[in-house]
Amino acid sequence: MDIHIRPAVEENDFAAMQKIFREVIRNGDSYVFYADTPEEDAREYWFGQGVRSFVAEDSSGILGMYKLIQNQRDRGSHVANASFMIHQKHRARGLGTLLGKHSLAEAKKSGFLAMQFNFVISANIPAVRLWEKLGFFIAGTLPKAFRHEKLGLTDVYVMYRLLDDI
Repeated sequence: MDIHIRPAVEENDFAAMQKIFREVIRNGDSYVFYADTPEEDAREYWFGQGVRSFVAEDSSGILGMYKLIQNQRDRGSHVANASFMIHQKHRARGLGTLLGKHSLAEAKKSGFLAMQFNFVISANIPAVRLWEKLGFFIAGTLPKAFRHEKLGLTDVYVMYRLLDDI
């Protein structure tokens, strides 16, 4: 699998990214977006002010993506936040690990001291395991904070890690 990760270019990449975005949110099991989220909202999510997005691609096209932002402004701006989406047919092949490691390296290179995920769905076991494998720990649990399409009200984790060993 020859995969290249590069900065996303809105004019060239948004259409492919939008397809993955739609596929991921359609199930209602991992992101807060409703399936009918307007395209402008998706564009703002991936290309809004202060957002740096990256895509993973091979010869067939874009396989997945992530965005890197400040978790908070001003006095919290030293902590990064990231969001990831992978095309369904490319999951469970190591792409999440590849994107996760890339995001940690980019965050460190950008001067962030830590990374925090504010909203990891507890029922998304593959994501929780991936982030733990990459050094994150569950810093807190938000009881019943997510309306899971199939499971109803579901807990959410806040996950965190320092970047000092990257």
